[in-house]
Amino acid sequence: MQLFLVSLALTYIIVFYFISNPLKHTKKFMWKRFLNWFPLGMTYAFMYMGRYNLNVAKNALGDLMTKEQFGFIGGVGFTVYAVSLFFIGPVVDRIGGKRGILIGSIGSAIMNGLLGWILYLYLNNRFPFSLVTAFSIVYGLNMLFQSFGAVSTIKVKSFWFHVRERGTFGAIFGTLISLGVYFAFDWGEAIANAVKINQGTEHNALYNFLNSTMALEGRTVPALWLIFYIPAIILIFWALIDVILLKDSPDDAGFDTLDTHDASHGEGESRYSYKELMAKIFSNKIIWTIGIIEFTSGILRNGVLQWYKVFAKDTGMGVEHITSNWGFWGCVTGIIGGFSAGWISDHLFHSRRAPSAGVMQVIMLACTSLMVLFITKSSMVVGIASIVMISAVIGVHSIMSGTATADFGGKKASATATGIADAFSYAGSAVQSFALGILTTKSWNYWPVFLLPFTLIGLYFAIKMWKDIPEATKNYLADAAKKKTQPVQS
Repeated sequence: MQLFLVSLALTYIIVFYFISNPLKHTKKFMWKRFLNWFPLGMTYAFMYMGRYNLNVAKNALGDLMTKEQFGFIGGVGFTVYAVSLFFIGPVVDRIGGKRGILIGSIGSAIMNGLLGWILYLYLNNRFPFSLVTAFSIVYGLNMLFQSFGAVSTIKVKSFWFHVRERGTFGAIFGTLISLGVYFAFDWGEAIANAVKINQGTEHNALYNFLNSTMALEGRTVPALWLIFYIPAIILIFWALIDVILLKDSPDDAGFDTLDTHDASHGEGESRYSYKELMAKIFSNKIIWTIGIIEFTSGILRNGVLQWYKVFAKDTGMGVEHITSNWGFWGCVTGIIGGFSAGWISDHLFHSRRAPSAGVMQVIMLACTSLMVLFITKSSMVVGIASIVMISAVIGVHSIMSGTATADFGGKKASATATGIADAFSYAGSAVQSFALGILTTKSWNYWPVFLLPFTLIGLYFAIKMWKDIPEATKNYLADAAKKKTQPVQS
């Protein structure tokens, strides 16, 4: 049923894409652009599965991986992701989004394979080293390759979508993130449950499939390494599709150059050097403001995604329907958040991105406040507040990192701009991972208290950039408004 509903949501996204065509592109262009963003987006979604499967493995391993160890491994990975983006963004601006996503997806597939191999040896008492040390190193390398994902996706998007369409793409981007959450948690959990010892006696369909392809019978330990192997295989599949279908720009697909009216408008087609890229981005106060908002969103997003199921298992205060369908609820609410942020931006605020982020920050402030008040009193309030938080924070991330960075960086520097914003986001993710790994060991009361101040910081900076918009976009909107008010000539 859940798979059907997720498929229905994906179908709606595709239909919405085709009926949302404010610039009246030709059907040929719309179809070619779809064949670009869909496989690219699915690759990115499954990269999420190869990122958050660590969370699934932690719950499946139980006491074999403590909360503090889990927080440390995740913190190392998030730190590597954040630091690497200062270099990966400019690299993708030079080599293009297609090469970037191929490097990222294939590299992540290899690292997931290594994580699975390490876990296989460990569970079979054949690994002579520290699991935490080995996982920290390889998961860190995995996150290095993962860092290619978002910047490559936005790089391609910046060439194919006009600023007036990017709110729509922000919604699509948020949906892809949400699908990744679903794949990571619910598909990962299904794999973890299917590979338990003696699972075959229940005639589980997934177990039967895995047993027929990977010979699971006769084991003395659960085959939890498949939590890493399966995403690796899926990523290789989508990388091969990208090789065939993905094009970096309309020019590469045989269309005329699309003037996107972002910050690169009027600058020609020459590429920036690394020095020019960094100077352009680091001198842009708006990019820094987006980065600070993204820092708070990283803390809030992974502060909930990474810890709610651990909280539920640790305290027994989880809501069964939420904990057993965590990926599904993250997917549904994330889609709502991404679409809401994109629609608000394009339809209510003339393609300004900060107001959408501000609305979402207010929602997160309300949710974290409720969590502080009810953390020991109502599992239902905490559960619902957590999934609403995911909706709002994916809205912020999709409109800021997925859209505003492309607007203010321009298509020539979109990957670098996105990389800086994402670096801030994952710096926040690293901070929360290290901090909550320690704080939740002492008391779960610290969990929402730690998150609350960052909703206020994010709201403050969203208000600071409330009216900001690229000059080229401002001129485009002014010209469009003049054309509407001009009298019809007889």
